[in-house]
Amino acid sequence: MKNIVVRYPNQVWISDLTYIKLPGLGYVYLVAIMDLYSRKVLSWKVSNSMDSVFCEQALKEAIARFGMPALFNTDQGSQFTSNSFTQILQDHGIRISMDGRGRWRDNVHIERLWRTVKYEDIYLQGYEHLRALKRGLASYFDFYNRYRFHQNLDYETPDQRYRSFQAKDLAA
Repeated sequence: MKNIVVRYPNQVWISDLTYIKLPGLGYVYLVAIMDLYSRKVLSWKVSNSMDSVFCEQALKEAIARFGMPALFNTDQGSQFTSNSFTQILQDHGIRISMDGRGRWRDNVHIERLWRTVKYEDIYLQGYEHLRALKRGLASYFDFYNRYRFHQNLDYETPDQRYRSFQAKDLAA
């Protein structure tokens, strides 16, 4: 992703997954797809297995709801390098970009999302069941997109940044 200047929504989407420990269940996995321009979380899924299926579901949902990005960037995790995942991208004509192995800083915006969601929601709520976690995350990501201001977005919310560009583009 070096030397890419992100100037509009749906130019670059980024994705990653993180681990969440639930009492009595062990680890579950959260994947999110984010628009890099606006930081809007376009789609997310939780799974108790680390296969590629839930990542594929999140990708398909994001495409169905928001169209297609020009470029999709993620790390080289097995979910994102699987034939079935990359085939979805190729079938839609989406360019694929992958970070260097072990280079989390290459996808720092989604790593920042994980820190934010964990400290502002997951750790505070102390979810004990998968169903409660999913309900809580649905509420949190709605808050994150609609109401959480971002300093790097000139104190706009992700939704405001995503929509304001489209409004300016339509007015031009």
